[in-house]
Amino acid sequence: MKRILALFLVVVALSSPAQAKLKIQQITSPGGINAWLVEEHSIPFTSLEIRFDGGTALDDPGKRGSVYMMAGLLEEGAGELDATAFRNRRDALAASFSFDAGADSVAVSAKFLTENRDQALDLLGMAINKPRFDQTAIERVRAQILSIIAADKKSPRKIASDAFYRMAFGTHPYGSSGTGTEKTVTALTRDDIVKAWKDSMSLDHVYVAAVGDITPEELGKALDKLLGGLPKKGKALPAPAKVALTGGVSVIKFPAPQSVAVFGHAGISRDDPDFFAAFVMNRIFGSGDFTSRLTREVREKRGLTYGVYTWLAHYRHADLMMGSVSSANESIAKALRVIRDEWKKMATGKVTGEELDAAKRYLTGAYPLRFDGNARIASILVGMQLDGMPVSYIDTRNDRINAVTLQDVERVAKRLMKPDDLRIVVVGQPVGLKATD
Repeated sequence: MKRILALFLVVVALSSPAQAKLKIQQITSPGGINAWLVEEHSIPFTSLEIRFDGGTALDDPGKRGSVYMMAGLLEEGAGELDATAFRNRRDALAASFSFDAGADSVAVSAKFLTENRDQALDLLGMAINKPRFDQTAIERVRAQILSIIAADKKSPRKIASDAFYRMAFGTHPYGSSGTGTEKTVTALTRDDIVKAWKDSMSLDHVYVAAVGDITPEELGKALDKLLGGLPKKGKALPAPAKVALTGGVSVIKFPAPQSVAVFGHAGISRDDPDFFAAFVMNRIFGSGDFTSRLTREVREKRGLTYGVYTWLAHYRHADLMMGSVSSANESIAKALRVIRDEWKKMATGKVTGEELDAAKRYLTGAYPLRFDGNARIASILVGMQLDGMPVSYIDTRNDRINAVTLQDVERVAKRLMKPDDLRIVVVGQPVGLKATD
């Protein structure tokens, strides 16, 4: 047992295929399940990433938190094994499983040694196909989730984010937290959990990536055994979400020495021809490091914050451009004025060649560092599938960044940056800042 666990730790530390060129194979199992595979036989270890499209957005009305709770229960016993027996069996195999649910997908991650592959996949298959959902486990996980919800009520950043998303998406599932509320989580029954499992984990929703010591034939057979028994069709995905944000400032009073602000407006989709120009532009504007405009203006020149940053937020059914900053209650108003001013300047599209070159160098240089192990690579590959990217994306991504010109950045900045549409949500006790709604 100790030898296996020690080997597993070494494998995790060392499993990193050469990044010069990933050979991604697209395979289809005998049963028709598609997957992407990178074979790496130098170490007897495999990482498997499975995503089920939909995630917490598939919660039924009034059942918010059901998919999230369901995912948390998948490791709490399966088949004839209760929660303790399941964990003991997993540990004896030196395997690692994790289950999670986000706004757009249910994630299943697994790592296992080649010598234990069949047994590990049998155990994982039990969790996916035969979860017990014992009442004792339901109550235990329910208590954990209620604790998370209670903690979120004390987090200014979470309060601000939740309010922002509520304004952005209203009654769409994106408009509320996937963990649910105290009321909805308390009311969830075992039947609700079973329905969430059937709705969200189905063959028409599944995407798979594997990296490691496994052949296409072995992976195909394993996937049919692992996933073949799932329902062929799950619940239909939700409709596209309309971004309903309008410009203005919202203030939520909260007793804290600092105020937290979340801000943004509609964004740009990954399949938009201007996406890479927008990606580079955001690096210049609000990447959060010392080369970005917002960091220079808000932190370095004025000392108003330790961190300010923006990002392009992508969801299955909507896109946003968002940002966040925290500052002392006495200085948050000034910090937000500077951010709005810089937003306006960026909207003019004026970027220097030095800024563009620095952004490109970072984005292209940092990208290979993401591929630092089997699990990370498998996660990237399954994410690419969910986003509708081709296998060639990894090889062409840096070329597309390098192809971005000053004219491209100018065009996308004028198109994307809308200072009049900027919605700012502030949580704290801001001084000199008035709400406009």
